[in-house]
Amino acid sequence: MRGFVAGALRAGLALAAPVLAAPSHAAPVLAAPSVAAAPAAQKAPLEVRIGFIRQRHSRDVISILDIPAADDGVAGARLAVEDNNTTGRFLGQSFSVEDVALDDGEDPVKALDGLLAKGVGLILVDLPADQVLAVADAAKDKDALIFNVFAPDDSLREENCRANVVHVAPTRAMLADGLAQYFVWKRWPRWLMIKGSHPEDELWAQALRRAARKFGAKIVEERVYEDTGGGRRSDSGSVQTQRLIPATTQNAPAYDVLVAADESDVFAGYLPYRGYDPRPVAGSAGLKPTSWDPTHEQWGAAQLQNRFHKLAARGMNARDNQAWVAVRMIGEAATRTGSADPKTLRAYVVGKDFSIAAFKGQKLTLRPWNQQLRQPVLLGDGRMIVSVSPQEGFLHQVSELDTLGFDQPETKCRLQ
Repeated sequence: MRGFVAGALRAGLALAAPVLAAPSHAAPVLAAPSVAAAPAAQKAPLEVRIGFIRQRHSRDVISILDIPAADDGVAGARLAVEDNNTTGRFLGQSFSVEDVALDDGEDPVKALDGLLAKGVGLILVDLPADQVLAVADAAKDKDALIFNVFAPDDSLREENCRANVVHVAPTRAMLADGLAQYFVWKRWPRWLMIKGSHPEDELWAQALRRAARKFGAKIVEERVYEDTGGGRRSDSGSVQTQRLIPATTQNAPAYDVLVAADESDVFAGYLPYRGYDPRPVAGSAGLKPTSWDPTHEQWGAAQLQNRFHKLAARGMNARDNQAWVAVRMIGEAATRTGSADPKTLRAYVVGKDFSIAAFKGQKLTLRPWNQQLRQPVLLGDGRMIVSVSPQEGFLHQVSELDTLGFDQPETKCRLQ
Protein backbone atom coordinates (compact mmCIF):
# COMPACT_ATOMS: atom_id res chain seq x y z
CA MET A 1 0.00 0.00 0.00
CA ARG A 2 2.80 2.42 0.92
CA GLY A 3 4.44 1.87 -2.47
CA PHE A 4 1.13 2.49 -4.25
CA VAL A 5 0.61 5.78 -2.40
CA ALA A 6 4.14 6.97 -3.21
CA GLY A 7 3.74 6.02 -6.85
CA ALA A 8 0.40 7.77 -7.08
CA LEU A 9 1.82 10.94 -5.59
CA ARG A 10 4.71 10.92 -8.06
CA ALA A 11 2.22 10.56 -10.89
CA GLY A 12 0.22 13.51 -9.59
CA LEU A 13 -2.85 11.44 -8.63
CA ALA A 14 -5.21 12.61 -5.88
CA LEU A 15 -5.96 9.85 -3.33
CA ALA A 16 -9.37 9.76 -1.71
CA ALA A 17 -9.49 9.74 2.09
CA PRO A 18 -10.07 6.25 3.52
CA VAL A 19 -13.68 5.36 4.46
CA LEU A 20 -14.05 4.57 8.17
CA ALA A 21 -16.56 1.94 9.21
CA ALA A 22 -19.43 3.30 11.33
CA PRO A 23 -19.47 2.13 14.98
CA SER A 24 -21.65 -0.97 15.48
CA HIS A 25 -24.06 0.92 17.71
CA ALA A 26 -24.67 3.71 15.22
CA ALA A 27 -27.74 3.81 13.06
CA PRO A 28 -27.09 2.56 9.54
CA VAL A 29 -26.34 5.29 7.02
CA LEU A 30 -27.88 5.03 3.59
CA ALA A 31 -25.44 5.81 0.81
CA ALA A 32 -26.47 8.52 -1.59
CA PRO A 33 -26.90 7.49 -5.19
CA SER A 34 -23.57 7.38 -6.99
CA VAL A 35 -23.18 10.28 -9.40
CA ALA A 36 -20.29 10.20 -11.85
CA ALA A 37 -18.41 13.46 -11.56
CA ALA A 38 -17.98 15.34 -14.81
CA PRO A 39 -14.31 15.32 -15.75
CA ALA A 40 -12.67 18.70 -15.22
CA ALA A 41 -11.76 20.46 -18.44
CA GLN A 42 -8.09 19.85 -19.06
CA LYS A 43 -6.18 23.11 -19.38
CA ALA A 44 -4.37 23.47 -22.67
CA PRO A 45 -0.58 23.74 -22.26
CA LEU A 46 0.97 27.18 -22.47
CA GLU A 47 2.74 27.33 -25.83
CA VAL A 48 6.05 29.16 -25.77
CA ARG A 49 7.04 29.57 -29.41
CA ILE A 50 10.54 30.79 -30.26
CA GLY A 51 11.91 31.92 -33.60
CA PHE A 52 15.56 31.75 -34.65
CA ILE A 53 16.69 34.07 -37.46
CA ARG A 54 20.25 33.27 -38.49
CA GLN A 55 22.57 33.96 -41.37
CA ARG A 56 24.26 30.90 -42.82
CA HIS A 57 27.91 31.04 -41.79
CA SER A 58 30.75 31.20 -44.28
CA ARG A 59 32.67 28.01 -44.94
CA ASP A 60 35.73 30.01 -46.04
CA VAL A 61 37.95 29.47 -42.98
CA ILE A 62 41.63 28.68 -42.47
CA SER A 63 41.20 25.31 -40.76
CA ILE A 64 38.88 22.58 -41.92
CA LEU A 65 38.09 21.99 -38.25
CA ASP A 66 36.38 25.40 -38.21
CA ILE A 67 34.00 24.78 -41.11
CA PRO A 68 30.58 25.48 -39.55
CA ALA A 69 27.95 22.77 -39.34
CA ALA A 70 24.62 23.22 -41.10
CA ASP A 71 22.92 23.50 -37.70
CA ASP A 72 25.54 25.83 -36.21
CA GLY A 73 23.90 27.74 -33.38
CA VAL A 74 20.38 26.42 -33.78
CA ALA A 75 21.44 23.02 -32.41
CA GLY A 76 22.00 24.69 -29.05
CA ALA A 77 18.50 26.18 -29.18
CA ARG A 78 17.04 22.75 -29.92
CA LEU A 79 18.80 21.21 -26.94
CA ALA A 80 17.48 23.98 -24.69
CA VAL A 81 13.95 23.34 -25.98
CA GLU A 82 14.34 19.72 -24.89
CA ASP A 83 15.55 20.89 -21.48
CA ASN A 84 12.68 23.36 -21.12
CA ASN A 85 10.11 20.75 -22.10
CA THR A 86 11.42 18.36 -19.45
CA THR A 87 10.21 20.81 -16.81
CA GLY A 88 7.39 22.16 -18.93
CA ARG A 89 5.57 18.82 -19.02
CA PHE A 90 4.96 19.11 -15.28
CA LEU A 91 3.91 22.76 -15.47
CA GLY A 92 1.65 22.62 -18.49
CA GLN A 93 4.10 24.42 -20.77
CA SER A 94 5.26 23.48 -24.25
CA PHE A 95 8.35 24.97 -25.94
CA SER A 96 9.30 24.92 -29.62
CA VAL A 97 11.77 26.68 -31.92
CA GLU A 98 11.33 27.60 -35.59
CA ASP A 99 14.58 27.92 -37.54
CA VAL A 100 14.81 30.57 -40.28
CA ALA A 101 18.20 30.28 -42.02
CA LEU A 102 19.07 33.12 -44.41
CA ASP A 103 21.46 33.15 -47.35
CA ASP A 104 23.56 36.23 -48.17
CA GLY A 105 21.34 39.09 -49.29
CA GLU A 106 18.13 37.79 -47.74
CA ASP A 107 16.23 40.31 -45.63
CA PRO A 108 16.05 39.47 -41.90
CA VAL A 109 13.23 41.99 -41.40
CA LYS A 110 11.11 40.00 -43.84
CA ALA A 111 11.91 36.88 -41.79
CA LEU A 112 10.88 38.77 -38.65
CA ASP A 113 7.57 39.76 -40.22
CA GLY A 114 6.91 36.15 -41.14
CA LEU A 115 7.47 34.99 -37.57
CA LEU A 116 5.35 37.78 -36.06
CA ALA A 117 2.52 36.92 -38.48
CA LYS A 118 2.54 33.42 -36.99
CA GLY A 119 2.34 34.80 -33.46
CA VAL A 120 6.01 34.12 -32.64
CA GLY A 121 7.27 37.04 -30.54
CA LEU A 122 10.33 35.57 -28.81
CA ILE A 123 13.12 35.67 -31.38
CA LEU A 124 16.80 34.72 -31.31
CA VAL A 125 19.00 36.46 -33.88
CA ASP A 126 22.39 35.27 -35.09
CA LEU A 127 23.12 38.26 -37.33
CA PRO A 128 25.70 41.04 -37.82
CA ALA A 129 25.23 44.22 -35.77
CA ASP A 130 23.55 46.30 -38.50
CA GLN A 131 20.98 43.57 -39.09
CA VAL A 132 20.34 43.17 -35.36
CA LEU A 133 19.50 46.88 -35.26
CA ALA A 134 17.26 46.59 -38.31
CA VAL A 135 15.32 43.71 -36.73
CA ALA A 136 15.07 45.48 -33.36
CA ASP A 137 13.78 48.70 -34.91
CA ALA A 138 11.28 46.84 -37.08
CA ALA A 139 9.96 45.06 -33.95
CA LYS A 140 9.90 48.19 -31.76
CA ASP A 141 6.12 48.77 -31.76
CA LYS A 142 5.25 45.08 -31.95
CA ASP A 143 4.87 42.42 -29.30
CA ALA A 144 8.37 40.98 -29.60
CA LEU A 145 11.55 40.43 -27.59
CA ILE A 146 14.87 39.89 -29.41
CA PHE A 147 17.79 37.85 -28.07
CA ASN A 148 21.16 38.66 -29.64
CA VAL A 149 23.12 35.39 -29.60
CA PHE A 150 26.01 36.36 -31.86
CA ALA A 151 26.93 40.01 -32.47
CA PRO A 152 29.73 41.08 -30.08
CA ASP A 153 29.60 44.79 -30.98
CA ASP A 154 29.80 47.04 -27.93
CA SER A 155 27.82 49.71 -29.82
CA LEU A 156 24.71 47.50 -29.60
CA ARG A 157 24.93 47.75 -25.80
CA GLU A 158 26.03 51.40 -25.72
CA GLU A 159 25.04 54.22 -28.09
CA ASN A 160 22.80 51.94 -30.19
CA CYS A 161 21.16 49.97 -27.36
CA ARG A 162 17.51 48.99 -27.70
CA ALA A 163 15.02 48.13 -24.96
CA ASN A 164 13.63 45.17 -26.89
CA VAL A 165 17.01 43.41 -27.25
CA VAL A 166 18.61 41.13 -24.65
CA HIS A 167 22.28 40.40 -25.32
CA VAL A 168 23.45 36.87 -24.56
CA ALA A 169 26.67 36.99 -26.60
CA PRO A 170 29.56 38.64 -24.72
CA THR A 171 30.93 41.89 -26.10
CA ARG A 172 34.36 42.40 -27.60
CA ALA A 173 35.23 44.49 -24.54
CA MET A 174 34.26 41.63 -22.22
CA LEU A 175 36.37 39.15 -24.19
CA ALA A 176 39.36 41.51 -24.38
CA ASP A 177 39.14 42.29 -20.66
CA GLY A 178 39.06 38.59 -19.83
CA LEU A 179 42.23 38.05 -21.85
CA ALA A 180 43.96 41.14 -20.43
CA GLN A 181 43.24 40.15 -16.83
CA TYR A 182 45.00 36.84 -17.40
CA PHE A 183 48.04 38.51 -18.99
CA VAL A 184 48.31 40.95 -16.09
CA TRP A 185 47.99 38.07 -13.63
CA LYS A 186 50.77 36.26 -15.54
CA ARG A 187 52.85 39.48 -15.61
CA TRP A 188 52.92 39.62 -19.39
CA PRO A 189 52.23 43.36 -19.78
CA ARG A 190 53.95 43.99 -23.16
CA TRP A 191 51.97 43.08 -26.25
CA LEU A 192 52.81 43.12 -29.96
CA MET A 193 49.52 43.44 -31.83
CA ILE A 194 48.89 42.44 -35.44
CA LYS A 195 45.47 43.36 -36.78
CA GLY A 196 43.69 42.57 -40.00
CA SER A 197 42.58 45.06 -42.63
CA HIS A 198 38.80 44.61 -42.29
CA PRO A 199 36.46 46.87 -40.26
CA GLU A 200 35.58 44.14 -37.74
CA ASP A 201 39.31 43.53 -37.17
CA GLU A 202 39.67 47.19 -36.17
CA LEU A 203 36.76 46.85 -33.71
CA TRP A 204 38.50 43.90 -32.05
CA ALA A 205 41.75 45.88 -32.00
CA GLN A 206 39.95 48.79 -30.30
CA ALA A 207 38.70 46.44 -27.58
CA LEU A 208 42.22 45.10 -27.02
CA ARG A 209 43.66 48.63 -26.81
CA ARG A 210 41.02 49.59 -24.27
CA ALA A 211 41.74 46.45 -22.20
CA ALA A 212 45.46 47.23 -22.19
CA ARG A 213 44.84 50.75 -20.89
CA LYS A 214 42.29 49.54 -18.34
CA PHE A 215 44.56 46.95 -16.72
CA GLY A 216 47.95 48.61 -17.12
CA ALA A 217 49.37 46.66 -20.07
CA LYS A 218 51.17 48.22 -23.03
CA ILE A 219 50.93 47.57 -26.75
CA VAL A 220 54.54 48.09 -27.79
CA GLU A 221 53.74 48.18 -31.51
CA GLU A 222 50.88 47.59 -33.92
CA ARG A 223 51.19 46.06 -37.36
CA VAL A 224 48.61 45.50 -40.08
CA TYR A 225 48.23 42.30 -42.08
CA GLU A 226 46.65 43.23 -45.41
CA ASP A 227 44.12 40.80 -46.84
CA THR A 228 45.07 40.40 -50.51
CA GLY A 229 42.34 37.85 -51.22
CA GLY A 230 42.70 34.28 -52.43
CA GLY A 231 41.70 30.96 -50.94
CA ARG A 232 42.55 30.71 -47.27
CA ARG A 233 43.49 27.05 -47.42
CA SER A 234 44.42 26.38 -51.06
CA ASP A 235 46.70 29.45 -51.53
CA SER A 236 48.60 29.21 -48.26
CA GLY A 237 50.82 26.16 -48.32
CA SER A 238 52.88 25.43 -45.25
CA VAL A 239 56.19 26.24 -46.96
CA GLN A 240 55.01 29.66 -48.17
CA THR A 241 53.42 30.49 -44.81
CA GLN A 242 56.54 29.42 -42.93
CA ARG A 243 58.52 31.99 -44.90
CA LEU A 244 56.01 34.86 -44.71
CA ILE A 245 54.98 34.90 -41.05
CA PRO A 246 58.50 35.38 -39.57
CA ALA A 247 58.97 38.41 -41.79
CA THR A 248 55.68 39.82 -40.53
CA THR A 249 56.73 39.53 -36.88
CA GLN A 250 60.47 40.29 -36.88
CA ASN A 251 62.31 43.44 -35.67
CA ALA A 252 59.68 44.20 -33.04
CA PRO A 253 60.35 45.89 -29.69
CA ALA A 254 60.62 43.53 -26.73
CA TYR A 255 57.25 41.96 -26.00
CA ASP A 256 55.73 39.16 -23.91
CA VAL A 257 52.83 37.98 -26.06
CA LEU A 258 51.74 38.32 -29.69
CA VAL A 259 48.09 39.42 -29.84
CA ALA A 260 46.12 38.97 -33.08
CA ALA A 261 43.01 40.97 -34.02
CA ASP A 262 41.66 38.94 -36.92
CA GLU A 263 37.90 38.45 -36.73
CA SER A 264 37.87 37.84 -40.47
CA ASP A 265 39.98 34.68 -40.01
CA VAL A 266 42.54 35.67 -42.63
CA PHE A 267 45.93 35.20 -40.95
CA ALA A 268 45.81 34.63 -37.18
CA GLY A 269 45.67 30.86 -37.47
CA TYR A 270 49.11 30.91 -39.11
CA LEU A 271 50.85 32.75 -36.25
CA PRO A 272 51.40 30.03 -33.60
CA TYR A 273 54.84 28.40 -33.89
CA ARG A 274 55.76 30.57 -36.90
CA GLY A 275 56.63 33.91 -35.35
CA TYR A 276 60.15 35.35 -35.53
CA ASP A 277 60.40 35.37 -31.72
CA PRO A 278 59.36 32.43 -29.52
CA ARG A 279 56.32 34.06 -27.92
CA PRO A 280 52.81 32.85 -27.05
CA VAL A 281 49.99 33.89 -29.39
CA ALA A 282 46.57 35.04 -28.19
CA GLY A 283 43.41 36.83 -29.30
CA SER A 284 42.12 35.46 -32.60
CA ALA A 285 44.45 32.43 -32.41
CA GLY A 286 46.36 30.50 -29.78
CA LEU A 287 44.79 31.44 -26.44
CA LYS A 288 41.30 32.63 -27.33
CA PRO A 289 38.72 34.33 -25.08
CA THR A 290 35.23 32.91 -25.56
CA SER A 291 31.89 32.36 -23.88
CA TRP A 292 32.11 28.59 -24.45
CA ASP A 293 34.43 25.95 -25.87
CA PRO A 294 33.91 22.25 -26.72
CA THR A 295 36.70 21.43 -24.24
CA HIS A 296 34.98 23.02 -21.24
CA GLU A 297 34.01 20.41 -18.64
CA GLN A 298 34.13 22.10 -15.22
CA TRP A 299 31.12 22.78 -12.97
CA GLY A 300 29.07 19.99 -14.52
CA ALA A 301 29.63 21.22 -18.09
CA ALA A 302 30.64 17.71 -19.18
CA GLN A 303 27.04 16.51 -18.91
CA LEU A 304 25.83 19.38 -21.11
CA GLN A 305 28.59 18.61 -23.61
CA ASN A 306 27.56 14.94 -23.66
CA ARG A 307 23.89 15.72 -24.22
CA PHE A 308 24.76 18.15 -27.00
CA HIS A 309 27.02 15.62 -28.70
CA LYS A 310 24.22 13.07 -28.56
CA LEU A 311 21.89 15.57 -30.24
CA ALA A 312 24.22 17.09 -32.85
CA ALA A 313 27.09 14.54 -33.20
CA ARG A 314 29.67 17.30 -32.64
CA GLY A 315 31.05 19.57 -29.94
CA MET A 316 29.16 22.56 -28.59
CA ASN A 317 30.72 25.84 -29.70
CA ALA A 318 30.13 29.40 -28.46
CA ARG A 319 27.27 30.05 -30.91
CA ASP A 320 25.50 26.86 -29.85
CA ASN A 321 25.93 27.69 -26.19
CA GLN A 322 24.75 31.28 -26.52
CA ALA A 323 21.58 30.04 -28.23
CA TRP A 324 21.16 27.39 -25.53
CA VAL A 325 21.45 30.02 -22.80
CA ALA A 326 18.95 32.33 -24.54
CA VAL A 327 16.30 29.60 -24.78
CA ARG A 328 16.98 28.54 -21.19
CA MET A 329 16.49 32.18 -20.13
CA ILE A 330 13.11 32.12 -21.86
CA GLY A 331 12.30 28.82 -20.15
CA GLU A 332 13.27 30.13 -16.73
CA ALA A 333 11.23 33.30 -17.18
CA ALA A 334 8.20 31.39 -18.46
CA THR A 335 8.41 28.99 -15.52
CA ARG A 336 8.60 31.81 -12.97
CA THR A 337 5.90 34.01 -14.52
CA GLY A 338 3.60 31.38 -16.02
CA SER A 339 3.48 33.49 -19.18
CA ALA A 340 4.73 33.52 -22.77
CA ASP A 341 4.12 37.24 -23.23
CA PRO A 342 7.33 38.98 -24.40
CA LYS A 343 6.75 42.05 -22.20
CA THR A 344 6.17 39.91 -19.13
CA LEU A 345 9.26 37.81 -19.80
CA ARG A 346 11.41 40.90 -20.40
CA ALA A 347 10.27 42.44 -17.12
CA TYR A 348 11.35 39.29 -15.31
CA VAL A 349 14.78 38.79 -16.92
CA VAL A 350 15.83 42.40 -16.31
CA GLY A 351 14.60 42.23 -12.72
CA LYS A 352 16.60 41.55 -9.56
CA ASP A 353 15.15 38.06 -9.10
CA PHE A 354 16.42 36.65 -12.39
CA SER A 355 19.44 34.37 -12.68
CA ILE A 356 20.35 31.42 -14.88
CA ALA A 357 22.65 28.48 -14.22
CA ALA A 358 24.93 27.88 -17.20
CA PHE A 359 27.73 25.51 -16.08
CA LYS A 360 30.24 28.35 -15.67
CA GLY A 361 30.86 28.32 -11.94
CA GLN A 362 28.31 30.95 -10.93
CA LYS A 363 24.82 32.11 -11.76
CA LEU A 364 24.51 34.56 -14.63
CA THR A 365 22.43 37.72 -14.35
CA LEU A 366 21.49 40.61 -16.62
CA ARG A 367 22.94 44.11 -16.47
CA PRO A 368 19.75 46.17 -16.23
CA TRP A 369 21.28 49.33 -17.74
CA ASN A 370 22.01 47.74 -21.14
CA GLN A 371 20.49 44.23 -20.92
CA GLN A 372 23.83 42.44 -21.38
CA LEU A 373 24.21 39.03 -19.75
CA ARG A 374 26.97 38.97 -17.14
CA GLN A 375 29.16 35.91 -17.61
CA PRO A 376 32.69 34.58 -17.07
CA VAL A 377 35.05 34.48 -20.05
CA LEU A 378 36.76 31.17 -20.82
CA LEU A 379 40.34 31.21 -22.12
CA GLY A 380 41.02 28.13 -24.24
CA ASP A 381 43.69 26.88 -26.63
CA GLY A 382 41.52 24.43 -28.56
CA ARG A 383 42.47 21.46 -26.40
CA MET A 384 41.58 22.62 -22.90
CA ILE A 385 40.46 25.61 -20.86
CA VAL A 386 43.62 27.36 -19.66
CA SER A 387 41.91 29.82 -17.33
CA VAL A 388 38.63 31.59 -16.57
CA SER A 389 38.18 35.34 -16.04
CA PRO A 390 37.48 37.36 -13.92
CA GLN A 391 40.86 36.52 -12.45
CA GLU A 392 41.49 36.34 -8.74
CA GLY A 393 42.08 39.77 -7.23
CA PHE A 394 40.04 41.79 -9.74
CA LEU A 395 37.32 43.12 -7.44
CA HIS A 396 34.11 45.08 -7.96
CA GLN A 397 31.61 46.67 -5.60
CA VAL A 398 28.60 44.97 -7.26
CA SER A 399 29.80 41.88 -9.16
CA GLU A 400 33.26 40.72 -10.17
CA LEU A 401 31.71 39.91 -13.55
CA ASP A 402 31.31 43.66 -14.06
CA THR A 403 35.10 43.96 -14.29
CA LEU A 404 34.59 42.54 -17.80
CA GLY A 405 33.42 45.07 -20.39
CA PHE A 406 31.84 48.49 -19.93
CA ASP A 407 30.59 49.08 -16.40
CA GLN A 408 27.50 51.11 -15.51
CA PRO A 409 29.38 54.40 -14.80
CA GLU A 410 30.91 54.18 -18.29
CA THR A 411 27.77 53.32 -20.22
CA LYS A 412 26.35 55.43 -23.02
CA CYS A 413 23.19 53.33 -23.16
CA ARG A 414 19.81 55.02 -22.90
CA LEU A 415 17.34 52.24 -23.51
CA GLN A 416 14.74 53.22 -26.09
